[in-house]
Amino acid sequence: MRSNTWIAGRRRWLALLLLAGLAPLAGCGRDGEAQAKEGEGAQVQAVPVETAAAARRTVAASYTGTASLEPLAEAQVVAKTSGVALQVLVQEGQAVKAGQTLVRLDPDRARLNLAQIEARKRKLENSFRRSDQLAAQQLISAGDHDQLRYDLEEARAAYRLAALELSYTNVIAPISGVIASRSIKTGNFVQINSPILRIVDNSRLETTLNVPERELATLEAGQPVHMQVDALPGMTFEGRVDRIAPVIDAGSGTFRVICAFEGGGSLQPGMFGRIRIDYDHRADAMTIPRQALLDDEGEAAVYVVRDGKAVRTAIETGYADGAFVEVRKGLDEGDAVVTAGKAALRDGSDVQVIGAPAAAVASATAAATDGDKQ
Repeated sequence: MRSNTWIAGRRRWLALLLLAGLAPLAGCGRDGEAQAKEGEGAQVQAVPVETAAAARRTVAASYTGTASLEPLAEAQVVAKTSGVALQVLVQEGQAVKAGQTLVRLDPDRARLNLAQIEARKRKLENSFRRSDQLAAQQLISAGDHDQLRYDLEEARAAYRLAALELSYTNVIAPISGVIASRSIKTGNFVQINSPILRIVDNSRLETTLNVPERELATLEAGQPVHMQVDALPGMTFEGRVDRIAPVIDAGSGTFRVICAFEGGGSLQPGMFGRIRIDYDHRADAMTIPRQALLDDEGEAAVYVVRDGKAVRTAIETGYADGAFVEVRKGLDEGDAVVTAGKAALRDGSDVQVIGAPAAAVASATAAATDGDKQ
């Protein structure tokens, strides 16, 4: 019969052997769990993004600004004499020509004054003719003869002035245009020099832009101008740079650019316009959406998707035209740049392109299925 000491030693040896056998199994369990977690992490790191392809298109370099439309000319029509308005011949919104009679004032007082002065003028003309004959016969002094001449010249001047006053009873249009406002009715008494009508010449409309001095070398007369107005959404009006005042305002650091547009149609004075002046044009420029640009300070850059990864790529930009920006260096035509989801990316991040073509998705799915079968 074996001793208790031998039995106890045998038991300790069996226990150590069991522990030695379980240790590799425990290690394998921990390694498998870590690998599973790493696989899950790899799947989580695939960031969903949207992309757009770099493509060639026409871009234009432009300056944009806002301004109100102003008429080519504007005139306040005033009464040059006093009187009762017998006829008001125009209404607001009516087109008129320069020299057209707009209002007729009571002419009786002015007509009587003219007749009175005309009678005195004729009397002096007769007296001067007789004086001229007497002066030739030396029957009147030279001083008296000269006095009659001066009186006659004064009477003639008074007659012309009275005739002018009579003409003022017909209020005429100083410019061609449209009646913008009327502050007189038939029967009103009109004071001299009081404004009664306003005419605007809307045959051509102008806008004045205060442009920063850095644009002085790029803008010049004759360049095309495109304008949209808030009152007429969806419509674009074409014009041109009419003239430039190349004097820099010391206070604001700007100069004045006047743009001209054809009037007489939908455009009206006072409308608020959003103006774009195109000063350069590229017919075949490489472009990407403006939203693809990264917000980093310094050089311009984008994320390009290559082999399922986001690659940060520095680019050289050119003109910006609306929603697109020109790329002069750094990209090739067809490169897929990330337009949405940039904030979650780092250089080398795995990406999943949302909205990928159906054929590409099907191909990727079939490849994954074949791999599982193997």
